[in-house]
Amino acid sequence: MITGGGPLEGAVRISGAKNSALPILAATLLTEESVNVGNMPHLNDITTMIELMACMGVEVVVGEKMRVEVRAGEVTAHTAPYELVKTMRASILVLGPVLARYGTARVSFPGGCAIGSRPVDLHLKALEAMGAEIEVEEGYINATCDKRLKGAHVYFDMVTVGGTENILMAATLAEGTTVIENAAREPEIVDLANCLKAMGANIEGAGTDTIVVEGVEALHGCDYNVMPDRIEAGTYLVAAAATGGKVVVKDVDPSSLDAVLHKLREAGAELVVSETTIELDMKGRRPKAVDIITAPYPAFPTDMQAQFSAMNAVADGVGHVTETIFENRLVQAHEMNRMGASISVEGNRAVIKGVPRLKAAPVMASDLRASAALVIAGLVADGDTLVERIYHIDRGYECIEEKMAGLGANIRRIPG
Repeated sequence: MITGGGPLEGAVRISGAKNSALPILAATLLTEESVNVGNMPHLNDITTMIELMACMGVEVVVGEKMRVEVRAGEVTAHTAPYELVKTMRASILVLGPVLARYGTARVSFPGGCAIGSRPVDLHLKALEAMGAEIEVEEGYINATCDKRLKGAHVYFDMVTVGGTENILMAATLAEGTTVIENAAREPEIVDLANCLKAMGANIEGAGTDTIVVEGVEALHGCDYNVMPDRIEAGTYLVAAAATGGKVVVKDVDPSSLDAVLHKLREAGAELVVSETTIELDMKGRRPKAVDIITAPYPAFPTDMQAQFSAMNAVADGVGHVTETIFENRLVQAHEMNRMGASISVEGNRAVIKGVPRLKAAPVMASDLRASAALVIAGLVADGDTLVERIYHIDRGYECIEEKMAGLGANIRRIPG
């Protein structure tokens, strides 16, 4: 329940990046030695991944401040079951590491947010190029290889973050050199590569569209801290901009948010950026509408589109939003229209005519980022907005109601 009101003001600490933590957890399957991972966000998706690894026989100890020690000494089960995989697409990331280390893996087709088609055939074709034999039956991917995967030249027909991560991990233990072309360039890819290098992997080019991996016989343990969550940081910055507020986000990497910060300046925000903090000040002003086209990194992130759409809903002017990554990711527009927004959607494009304020209404979250957008909409709406199906938001935002309340929001979780 959110009671709309004044501007957000104050400071908020950013948690570790979910989209980095999940592949790094999967990467711990590549070695029999202990891997200690710090700055792990306390999220449902992280809990699911830990449960998945535990059911495979991996020892996982969660310590203070979500520091996780993983020891995959001998994985006793090479299967990722449907019961766990169905809730989270990132489960597919265990496929590459388990296959590379053990020569066999069985992973259910993944689930997750219903925001559009995210086929895993790109992962499977790449693994086949590395010598894997793959059969799909009864909803499971069965993959085997003869002793070790072989280095290969992998070209992705389209940029795929998960595919890049899966093949990057698999290639670390493959025999020979793997070249990944049209690789994803996201900061989370670089974070994963840095963790793998700390484990002894030989990787060059992470963060560019060509990654070269020289396979090694074995990886070892390491200590590694997950990067800050750029999407969480962006969400609080946009929420402050929408409310005309002033916030400082701390423990963040501003260099990973260039496209987002550019659009916030365009919306009228004054920004002061240091090495680990970003201060945003709207001076009490209403934001200006901005045009957005999502595209793979370093362009504007699809994971920030819904939040900017919510800001545009109360901005001065007309904003055009084009979603090029996921075909269903404008679905939150219909819920915001129930709150008095003026959003027309045609295909993958939305035209948003800003209104001074929204009006509270009960709304339903359809996916992770849409739920964050509805929270922002509730902050700039008159009355009490009830956001239902908030289990989506718990997949990607740590203690969002506590952090928002710390910035002055009137927000509370209703048991039920």
